[in-house]
Amino acid sequence: MMDSSYFENFTEVHGIIMYKEFAQYWDDVEAFQARPDDVVIATYPKSGTTWISEIIYMIYKESDVEKCQDATYNRIPYLECRAEGIMNGVKQLNEMLSPRIVKTHLPSEQLPNSFWEKNCKMIYLCRNAKDVAVSYYYFFQMASGHPNPGTFPEFVEKFMDGQVPYGSWYKHTRSWWEKRENPHVLFLFYEDMKEDIRKEIKKVMQFLGRKPSEELVEKIVHHTSFQEMKNNPATNYTTLPEEAMNHKVSPFMRKGITGDWKNYFTVALNERFNMHYEQQMKGCTLNVRTEI
Repeated sequence: MMDSSYFENFTEVHGIIMYKEFAQYWDDVEAFQARPDDVVIATYPKSGTTWISEIIYMIYKESDVEKCQDATYNRIPYLECRAEGIMNGVKQLNEMLSPRIVKTHLPSEQLPNSFWEKNCKMIYLCRNAKDVAVSYYYFFQMASGHPNPGTFPEFVEKFMDGQVPYGSWYKHTRSWWEKRENPHVLFLFYEDMKEDIRKEIKKVMQFLGRKPSEELVEKIVHHTSFQEMKNNPATNYTTLPEEAMNHKVSPFMRKGITGDWKNYFTVALNERFNMHYEQQMKGCTLNVRTEI
């Protein structure tokens, strides 16, 4: 049985767990009016969102680092986010000049309809479930609004059951994988980015209708390397107040590697997870590498 205090800050929106603060204003999210030149960055939480966001922003600014000084969450508003006095994604986006880059963690069926109606370009970044679970576990500990995740094995059970904000990883990734044939959707893998970042940056540039030049690509590779972003206040979330994110507990930019799950999953837990994964992804052609 799950401790009821675990759900104190959460509620359900269309069958998925959501932060209460976000859910209060859900009508604003659903009624959001997209513009045809909006670009949507969609991810399940802890899947490299800030990394791909910074890459896309730099493509738009033609790798002018001077234009990337403001915090990520101001440049690329988080659509459904509402945090009193800190963030209001809908308001930020409505006041923003085009072209806008929109961050969301919504599954495809919950993305406001206007994005589909306006044929906006959407980029989905998928990361293997085991590394996501580890990263989410640490995020629970350092970001306010989360209950105590318990031990790592306890948290993995919650993760497998979709008892975390944005619900089931399996359903989320499947919802976007089913859209991969849509010419307005680009489906990317975190592991591919780790393996060959230049190739993936060029893929994104082509999708966005930009001409990849070697010089531009190299600048983006340098600026968006894990070390650069970890040390950059504009991307590492240290500009938020400590009561929102406590980096002493765990940095927002923790390791940024593939295969870190091996340091946390016991043999038994890994076997249990693999069995559950097989059941959940049965009949799905999505194949995500858990190591490179």
